[in-house]
Amino acid sequence: MALELRQQLKLSQQLVMTPQLQQAIKLLQLSRMELVELVQQELEENPILEEGGEIEPIEGGESEERLIDEPGRDEVPVDNKIDEIKGENEGLGDIDWQTYLESYSLGGTVASSYEEDEDRPSFENLLTRTRTLTDHLMWQMTLSHFSETEQRLSTEIIGNIDDDGYLQTTVDALCLELGVTPDVIDNVLGKIQEFDPPGVGCRNLQECLLIQLRHLDLEGTLAERILSEQIDALEKRNYPLIAKALNVSLDEVFAAAKFISGLDPRPGSSFGEEDVHYIAPDIFVHKVGSEYVVVLNDEGLPNLKINSFYRRALSGSFAVDKEAGEYIQEKMRGAIWLIKSIHQRQRTIYRVSKSIIKFQQNFLDLGIEHLKPLVLRDVATDIDMHESTISRVTTNKYMQTPRGLFELKYFFNSGINTTGGDYVASESVKMKIKEIVSGENIKKPYSDQKIVVLLHEIGIDIARRTVTKYREVLGVGSSTERKRLF
Repeated sequence: MALELRQQLKLSQQLVMTPQLQQAIKLLQLSRMELVELVQQELEENPILEEGGEIEPIEGGESEERLIDEPGRDEVPVDNKIDEIKGENEGLGDIDWQTYLESYSLGGTVASSYEEDEDRPSFENLLTRTRTLTDHLMWQMTLSHFSETEQRLSTEIIGNIDDDGYLQTTVDALCLELGVTPDVIDNVLGKIQEFDPPGVGCRNLQECLLIQLRHLDLEGTLAERILSEQIDALEKRNYPLIAKALNVSLDEVFAAAKFISGLDPRPGSSFGEEDVHYIAPDIFVHKVGSEYVVVLNDEGLPNLKINSFYRRALSGSFAVDKEAGEYIQEKMRGAIWLIKSIHQRQRTIYRVSKSIIKFQQNFLDLGIEHLKPLVLRDVATDIDMHESTISRVTTNKYMQTPRGLFELKYFFNSGINTTGGDYVASESVKMKIKEIVSGENIKKPYSDQKIVVLLHEIGIDIARRTVTKYREVLGVGSSTERKRLF
């Protein structure tokens, strides 16, 4: 087969993602906090941008875009450059340095400002770092009488304990990595399991609860026998089987199981709690009469404008050299496009929010039972935008309504058939399942099939596997897990 080179003409269409378009798409999907961080970063990196207001017109009626694109702007005359400010002792004699230094503060506290030690702030009050479980265990290890080898091994073991207090590796893996025998690892691990909080360093739930019983001096009790011999039956809440296997009364099993349920299955969860981050809504919805008004939340977002000095430089008020002019033009393009992209983002969020409110007005009026099935295509068709744009706009955006605070994604639900031929939103079905479970008899909880029957009685046609999926999404356990006999 012979090979030859040929030239061919080919006409095709393709989407070219310019840097400006990429930035606009990126801004659409940013959350409010991420947008604030991006704007602050641009303010630090771009000298053309500053806070204080909207883009102002250039003197003489020229716009920034015209100044950037004007032909010949690169050839700026350099005859009338601004005189350099030398600052050689100019005006120093007019400054009252004593008063200036007395009133000037570095924002900190110096030692000489406190006459006595009692007046000094405690160093403990200056600490802001949250103490983690690892810190707590390492502190106890340093107070224990460990040899150098035991300290090395315990440091490795503590490093493999997760935030819940469970060991996330095996003894064999530790032996292979540290080059010691299993007996040595078991000995050090046993000492760590005596640390606070009780149950830390365990390898499974059974060991965690048994360690806590040992700390409470409850070895040999019925609770320990249940955990050691009948933990599978305890998980299934098969109390009659436990009573028969251990030859005790059912009441004794109930009492022991109730005590076990009070133990902590996650002993390390009280350490290293993360700070709570409150959500600031992007949109406020207010009801005025019978209408709903959408208001964008601009609080906290800096108002950007173009620096007046650089605007005058581009307008020709004074001359700059060619290299400086090119730099100013480049930064000016980025600044203007950022401002326009932010404005476009706000307008798009407003239009999408208005469309959502139009579709879901019954939800705002009557509650979650009247939440309509809605997909991205419905809103995209309504406001003449692409579905991908709607998806980006509704990501990590929140709306404050008279019904509460909701993510925009919340209003998009698949439809579930009803016996009357209509559709009901999946979120409404989840709420119905939650109501059914909350009203059940805890001694005889409903099975998933029974929930299907109850939903069918109120006009919702749904499969059992769908009920199971929604129940797991809601964090509701199975009927066996929900069963309570005391």
